[in-house]
Amino acid sequence: MPRSTIQRGDPVNGDSFVDIVACVVSIMIIMVVLEGMRIKNAPEILSIPSPPAVAELEKELAAEQSLRADVWKTAEETRELEREIAARGMKRDYLATAVSAAEHEIRRRRDKLDQAQRAEFDLADQLSQSRRRLEQLTRRREQIENQPAEPIVVESYPTPISRTVDGPEAHLLVANGRVLFVPLEPLLEEFKSRAKRQVYKLRDQPELTDTVGPVGGFRLHYTLERHDVPLEIAQQTGRGGSYARLRKWTLIPIANDLGEPVRLALEKESDFRRELAKILPGRTTITLWVYPDGFEAFRRIRKELYRLGYSIAARPLPPGTPIGGSPEGTKSAAQ
Repeated sequence: MPRSTIQRGDPVNGDSFVDIVACVVSIMIIMVVLEGMRIKNAPEILSIPSPPAVAELEKELAAEQSLRADVWKTAEETRELEREIAARGMKRDYLATAVSAAEHEIRRRRDKLDQAQRAEFDLADQLSQSRRRLEQLTRRREQIENQPAEPIVVESYPTPISRTVDGPEAHLLVANGRVLFVPLEPLLEEFKSRAKRQVYKLRDQPELTDTVGPVGGFRLHYTLERHDVPLEIAQQTGRGGSYARLRKWTLIPIANDLGEPVRLALEKESDFRRELAKILPGRTTITLWVYPDGFEAFRRIRKELYRLGYSIAARPLPPGTPIGGSPEGTKSAAQ
């Protein structure tokens, strides 16, 4: 039986394997470099902005150019102003130098004069100054005379013919630039109610003094007196005895800053407006009690009341004199 023959080849060389791997790596490196160069040299794809974006960019560019032009214009104006200031400064210095030189020359010439000539020189200088002053005053007077005169506003009010107030009457205090409605009627009603309860005391005393209130910031101080009917009248009328009567009454404010400043009083939501709304124009007369320090406020209030159609009566009060009345007093006269 024939024997099989095993053929053996040459063994694989290790250096050849390393060479193969090196070749493969070199090829890969070359490919990477080539791809990088291709990407680097590829044309850049520019994105085209949309029409709105282009318009916005153009608008911003125009604004920037306008702002830049304004900056240059402002800078040029600043330089022009600096040049003007420098020129005026030089002119001022020149005038100051000229004035100083003239004064020096005047003093030098004056020093050369004797006493009589100096006196004459000083007199001539004073005369010259007086003439310049006179010319200035003359020009000023001509300017004033040529100015148009300011118009004089004459306010017209209802007929000044007054009439005695016999109907309903409201009272308004005007003092120190403030206004306040005086609750006189409620105080008088309270006085009448209390007087009826006190009249018996006059049997043993000739008079009685008391106070009611406060109501609306005021108290009413009053004096009652006993009045005996004379015998002659009692014999003629058949009625004698005595009765109580009011001698006088006085309003006493509980504070010095009552009411509102006239500026606030004339506003829509003021206390003055709310109280005024309760009074009907044409039926109730408003009597204004006015102190000297309230004349300006009085004029403003009077103007507003006339505008609204109210009848007005004014009662001036001397400083420190309270509002008061008596049977011998006079009634208000309305216009």
